[in-house]
Formats: sequence, C-alpha cells, structure tokens
Amino acid sequence: MNVIYVLIPIAIIIVAIALLVFFWAVKANQFDDLERQGSAILFDDDVADIVTPAPQAAAEPKSPSPSTTSPTPPNITSADHKPDSH
Repeated sequence: MNVIYVLIPIAIIIVAIALLVFFWAVKANQFDDLERQGSAILFDDDVADIVTPAPQAAAEPKSPSPSTTSPTPPNITSADHKPDSH
C-alpha cells in the first residue's frame, strides 16, 4: 500500500512532462504541415546526389555504345515461317 504513495506522484510528473512537450510542439508549429513530410519520402528531389560521369580523354577513339547502334532486324519471309502443327 505504501508503493502507491510513490507511484501516484511519479505518474503525475510524467503526465505533466507529456503535457509540456505537447504544448511546446503546438507552440513551435510542429503540427502545421502534416502532409508534406508524408509525401516528401515519395519524391526524390535531391539533385546533389546525381553524379556526373568523368569526361573521356581526347586521345581515346570513340566507339559506339551498344545502346546507340540500332541492330538491323532479320528479313523474315513467309517461307521462313513455319506454321504450328497441332
């Protein structure tokens, strides 16, 4: 029974601290824009994270990269195509 005389003041102190923190947060405008931080994680607008490639030396011959050359498709005629047999 004597422990209740210790627990009740501790609970009152914890509630008072929680109320002080809550009123500080309201006064410091912590609850003004709740949507911005939720949507900020969805959009990556950091341009400082973009790494630019190093320039190539002028003495190196430039060869076309595989993505820039367009392969020519093979000529498919009706004689090359065999129908599926069921």
